[in-house]
Amino acid sequence: MPFSPDEILRYQRHLGLAGFGPAAQEKLRAGSVLVIGAGGLGCPALLYLAAAGVGRIVLLDPDTVDVSNLQRQILYASADAGRPKAHAAAERLRALNPHITIDARPERITRANALELVRSVDVVLDGSDNFSTRYLVNDACVLADRPFVYGAIQGFEGQVSVFNYKGGPTYRCLFPEPPAPGSAPNCAEAGVLGVLPGLVGALQATETIKLLAGIGEPLSGRLFLYDALSLTTRTLRLAADPRSRDITELPPDGYGETCAVAPAARSASPDEITPDELRAALVSSAPPQLLDVREDWERALGAIQPSLHFPLARLAEPAADLSALDPARPLVVYCAGGVRSAKALPILRSRAPFASLRSLQDGFKGWTASRPQ
Repeated sequence: MPFSPDEILRYQRHLGLAGFGPAAQEKLRAGSVLVIGAGGLGCPALLYLAAAGVGRIVLLDPDTVDVSNLQRQILYASADAGRPKAHAAAERLRALNPHITIDARPERITRANALELVRSVDVVLDGSDNFSTRYLVNDACVLADRPFVYGAIQGFEGQVSVFNYKGGPTYRCLFPEPPAPGSAPNCAEAGVLGVLPGLVGALQATETIKLLAGIGEPLSGRLFLYDALSLTTRTLRLAADPRSRDITELPPDGYGETCAVAPAARSASPDEITPDELRAALVSSAPPQLLDVREDWERALGAIQPSLHFPLARLAEPAADLSALDPARPLVVYCAGGVRSAKALPILRSRAPFASLRSLQDGFKGWTASRPQ
């Protein structure tokens, strides 16, 4: 089908680009992409894919817009707070380019729907922020023989690659197995420079457009690393391991999860106390001490009172003064989600023989979520 006059005007910079032209633009129009996550990475990637004229975009995100997203998730406005991301993003993308199809689904990719979703498109772009989803996406792409455009961010650093392209390396060639639980903080815990996902997401969109249009050299077999603080980049070679393709079924839901999960999904470990158990202990005859190891700005948004405050970085300093803590009394440590408080336990044990020392399961988020109505 020939391009309409509006499409010719809209895509004229592509149509007149040597090495691209009408043939590549037609491939974009006939192409389809599954974008997993309309967050920090997905927002810029979605904007550029829609603007470029990718014919069909399947957008998957189960979350709602939160004000804390607006620092980096540029698809949304303040008025979108509380709306499903999938619906708000689709509305913006359709307004940007009415010539494409946006299939917006406010749901999560799971073991039950992964293969059907991946098989329905030409390329998968992963904008998720957890290992569990990445392993699921990778394995589905291997089984369905679809390329997987990968991006990840943390703090001031980002990385991009293309996996499972024409027999090239897969995500499991880079990470054969997930890291140990608690070893990889999420963006909410570690923070992220707001512009960084914009840069990484735009690179993911670039690789996706190259794959669909059949131009250039995809970033297969290479891992691109970007450091925003020094404005330096490195590209590492990544060898394919044939064993990474020995996949006969998808991993179970939650495989590779390294962050705290909902209280209903797991029991407290011996080093943890649940929010309900803490509430009962605080009104007992021997209430525990509470230690908040979050940063100052986090505590300003709310805290469990009464509690002492000692950010984890300061707690780890050899000269840290812990005299305000009584080793003879039980001590409960908490942070935002339970990762930093767990790291604080061995530090505290090395400083004093506490009679009882536990971390609050799921941290302050779990405490507020389980608050009696």
